[in-house]
Amino acid sequence: MKRMLAGAVAVLALGSFSLALAQDGAAVYKAKCMPCHGPEGKGSAMAPAMVGNEYVKAATDQELTDVIVKGREGAAKKYKQYAIGMPAQKLTDEETKAVIAYMKDLAK
Repeated sequence: MKRMLAGAVAVLALGSFSLALAQDGAAVYKAKCMPCHGPEGKGSAMAPAMVGNEYVKAATDQELTDVIVKGREGAAKKYKQYAIGMPAQKLTDEETKAVIAYMKDLAK
């Protein structure tokens, strides 16, 4: 019984942590990503949508981190139909993890 209770508490704690991370990620997205990727991740004339984005769904957290912190310009651009590349972002490790969690949630 104690093991089940401890397991339930751990699951709830992880769920709360994930929710908090996603909420922080939403704030980071709004401040840093929304101007190009659009409100609620629906895309814009400047950058692709996060909603339903197959690349975001399939990419590892490290791959997404690399794109966020290094950017993608010139020949490295993934979405050639957009005039501008992805500029490198200055985010903390925690902000990067949070925005990736939020992006993954949008991409589902």
